[in-house]
Amino acid sequence: MRFQLVSQDSTTKARLGKIDTDHGDITTPVFMPVGTVGTVKALTQEHLEALGAEIILGNTYHLYLRPGYKVIHRLGGLHRFMAWPRPLLTDSGGFQIFSHSGLRTVQEEGVVFRSHLDGSSHFLSPEKSIEIQVALGSDIMMAFDQCPAYVQESNLVREAMERTLRWAKRSKEAMANCYQQGLNCPHKQWMFGIGQGGTDLQMRSECIERLVNLDFPGYAIGGLSVGEPRDLMFEVVQQSLEGLPINKPRYLMGVGSPHEILRYVAMGVDMFDCVLPTRNARNGYLFVRGGHIVIKNACYAEDERPIDLECKCIVCRRYSRAYLRHLYQSNEILSATLNTYHNLYFYLDTIRQIRDAIASCRLRDFIREFVNQEDG
Repeated sequence: MRFQLVSQDSTTKARLGKIDTDHGDITTPVFMPVGTVGTVKALTQEHLEALGAEIILGNTYHLYLRPGYKVIHRLGGLHRFMAWPRPLLTDSGGFQIFSHSGLRTVQEEGVVFRSHLDGSSHFLSPEKSIEIQVALGSDIMMAFDQCPAYVQESNLVREAMERTLRWAKRSKEAMANCYQQGLNCPHKQWMFGIGQGGTDLQMRSECIERLVNLDFPGYAIGGLSVGEPRDLMFEVVQQSLEGLPINKPRYLMGVGSPHEILRYVAMGVDMFDCVLPTRNARNGYLFVRGGHIVIKNACYAEDERPIDLECKCIVCRRYSRAYLRHLYQSNEILSATLNTYHNLYFYLDTIRQIRDAIASCRLRDFIREFVNQEDG
């Protein structure tokens, strides 16, 4: 993997870049649709290609439990298994395990957890997480980390941060061992380290500094969007970014709304993922210029307009709000497909506009216009 800084906006800290992988180039800033179990819910891979998705995200925890990483490996890896020719990123599984607080026990060696599917007992360590991700064959994998809860004593946050750093080192060693044993896939894989530290700014800075010393190809800011106030999340991201090298990609995990993405792009974040556009779509919340509409509301029962008059997606070019409301009220499968297609188009098109604004050094003006639309 090679990360190239193409240009930088003169009015903000936003960057335009390119990540080279064996499955294609990724232009940054980039939004990665979430395909947790090998699918972005309600869409086909053909939909995602038409939308212009350059990379999607899969999850180690879920794919380990079902259908099993060895099955996927025997079938040629995750790209071939899900018929996706473009880059893939896999999360380590750490966040999912730690979100099931009542079903796991943390040890220095790893985590003992119970499956949310059938209650069976499993063990996941840095070595196991990397073994799984190597077998899946993702282009970018994540080091195994411990995500602390938002409200937690300082000593426990410190403990999780220190363990994350030890696990990061073990993750790197595990990847090297897999390659030495000939377990690597045919294409190049790269690993990002994850910074933790809760909302303690000093701890965040320390974690980033020590993580950078481990020399990963890219870095993620993890453990956010778990209940903390937005202003505090902003401070944590800002503090973390100050310690990251400018010549490597920066990934803010699990964030966020279009407005948040704009804010963090302006601070120098390159990569984003979030379930918001797809989950909201399935619940009838559709993004439009200026905010969102709730398609189930009665006011759209005879509304012949598209979701968004300015949107050029196939859904807005063809279907009315009235029809989409009918599909949603009737619990039709097509409702989830059309709504998801539109929301992801909105996100990916917003990213394309952000890139254009960075290239022409007018991101600050673009942000002002975008926010004014929301306020209006």
